[in-house]
Amino acid sequence: MPDTTEARIAAAARINTAMAHPARVYDYLLDGKDNFAADREAAEKLIELSPGTREGVRAHRAFLGRAVRYLAEAGVAQFLDIGTGIPTQGNTHEIAQQVNPEARVVYVDNDPIVLVHGRALLTGSPAGRTTVIEADLRQPDVILSHPETRAVIDFTRPVAIVLAGVLHFITDQEDPHGAVEHYKNAVPAGSHLLLSHITLDFAPQVRKEDFTKPYDKSSAPMVPRTHAEVTRFFDGWNVVDPGVVEVVDWRPDEGAQREDIPGGGHAWAYGGVATKP
Repeated sequence: MPDTTEARIAAAARINTAMAHPARVYDYLLDGKDNFAADREAAEKLIELSPGTREGVRAHRAFLGRAVRYLAEAGVAQFLDIGTGIPTQGNTHEIAQQVNPEARVVYVDNDPIVLVHGRALLTGSPAGRTTVIEADLRQPDVILSHPETRAVIDFTRPVAIVLAGVLHFITDQEDPHGAVEHYKNAVPAGSHLLLSHITLDFAPQVRKEDFTKPYDKSSAPMVPRTHAEVTRFFDGWNVVDPGVVEVVDWRPDEGAQREDIPGGGHAWAYGGVATKP
């Protein structure tokens, strides 16, 4: 992948430290170091609203790891991870390449800080390929036609589209379902969709306005969706067992305890995996 000091400096210059960004809020909640005061303020407001926010984010991350491992063990060797966030423990390429050293991964995020750190840290298996590009989920054609995407992924072979914890930052007016359909249409039969999404279905006591308020001054709003709205993203594809369920219930590791999450053991997120027929 192209990786020059000049490119990283240019990307860093575009980082708006005064405005919270979902990737950096998420980084803070995972005890990362690549965040700023605005990100920490938004995260602490979420924690105040829901004391189990940190544990829920970790449960969300653990779901991603289990789902990627499932796909890699099922023979998937190409991953398009959109809205990846700042590199941390258990990245998609690390998990996939543990199973298949030849696995290929393209990471996509619209925060320049992801590009800065990704280019420096995302070194994959010598047999596989890993790259990171700066682009926006809402512009499928830009991502799908990007030279680095095309260099790493062969769209005549099955691809896993990974949309973990990102679609709830796309408003209904921006047509998230339409964007997902665009990605689904770009990949051949045998491809997979791995998706997770924030919900308030397990928190009837929380007003949507209160839950989304910490993101009012961020670069993207928070849009929690219902089970029916999340399930709709998988329309036309075959959802694998156990279906679209709370992330803590998707093929949990042996010994996993819901009780580890304060506030009733809910991670406030749905997750699922589907196959293109």
